[in-house]
Amino acid sequence: MPRLFNAAHDLLERNIVEGRAAKIAYIDDDGRYTYEELCARVNRSANALQKLGLKIEDRVMIVHSDTIDFPSVFLGAIKAGIIPVAVNTLLTPDDYEFMMEDSRAKALIVSSSLLEKLGNAITESEYLEHVIVSGDSNSEYHHLQSLQSQASKDCEPAITSCDDVCFWLYSSGSTGAPKGTVHVHSSMIYTAELYAKPILGIKEDDIVFSAAKLFFAYGLGNGLTFPLSVGATTVLMSERPTPDSVFKRIKDHQPTIFYGVPTLFGAMLASGDLPSRDEVSVRVATSAGEALPPQIGKRWTSHFGSEILDGIGSTEMLHIFLSNRPGDVRYGTTGKPVPGYEIRLVGEDGLDVPIGELGELQIKGPSAANLYWNQRQKSKETFCGEWTRAGDKYSCDERS
Repeated sequence: MPRLFNAAHDLLERNIVEGRAAKIAYIDDDGRYTYEELCARVNRSANALQKLGLKIEDRVMIVHSDTIDFPSVFLGAIKAGIIPVAVNTLLTPDDYEFMMEDSRAKALIVSSSLLEKLGNAITESEYLEHVIVSGDSNSEYHHLQSLQSQASKDCEPAITSCDDVCFWLYSSGSTGAPKGTVHVHSSMIYTAELYAKPILGIKEDDIVFSAAKLFFAYGLGNGLTFPLSVGATTVLMSERPTPDSVFKRIKDHQPTIFYGVPTLFGAMLASGDLPSRDEVSVRVATSAGEALPPQIGKRWTSHFGSEILDGIGSTEMLHIFLSNRPGDVRYGTTGKPVPGYEIRLVGEDGLDVPIGELGELQIKGPSAANLYWNQRQKSKETFCGEWTRAGDKYSCDERS
């Protein structure tokens, strides 16, 4: 990877250079957007943020539904060297207030439908200088679409390196305050090169649909990094994923790759409106977030003919590092290490445990986060040299 590198510029420019300007990049509830249109929206967003006075390494918090505006502002910030902090849209005002203060975000970009959820977090923030509302809004704040329309559609990328901070995601974990997980410009690209292309076999003629939202590390790879890395088309859904809402997109847009989670797969298979095999085009599905029950995977394959690749990833590693493989799925396991990642299971003494015994999962790979922002002790406990502690207990059989 070159030393001078801007992740947003790389993901977008490759599609223009390779002749996909007129190809559909995104489909959301309101329309379809080509790669050329996406690039223009990203550039306008970058210019608009800079015009407001945001500079390289300033943070902008994003509380946004899955619409075209999410990739536009997320990548726009990155292209300008500004650091987007994408956060869960289902949190409490106290959570948002903590994250605003912890990140010292100078700007907030929020969907109009989510503005009320922030409560007093906006007025209580010590560092926030600008609030930008996306969508229909009569609020007193900046309007994203107005800012974009007044900005140029041309923008040179900020001079950033592959090791510069690129974006944050907050990892809540099981205990304690949310942790700002800091990723660099190379992180996203490694997940595409190591997992999406060789494991999923993603290609430019794929249509992808992720039930996991873009603010999740899993969803960010599924619906942004992976498709943009090859010029595929992504279906976005702003509403909550339910069997009905998911089936509607699967039937309307015929995605070839579907990313889900075990509870959703189970609910879909239990639905009275389960589509027939002939009504869908999914060639491969993935599952993460929790272990996929074997019976759900087997029922899915029996009904639809496609496999679910169960795997495990984390916010700290950005995406899946341990996964089943197409044609080699063993339901009830999380598969084998993704090439480019190393896995070890260690006991309390710090030594590798024997085959078949439980040990703490640790991962080594190029997409690992740098640290937890402003949490030195937790960073030291989690990021141990080249190894990242997952905190999960696993056992390894002879095949692994």
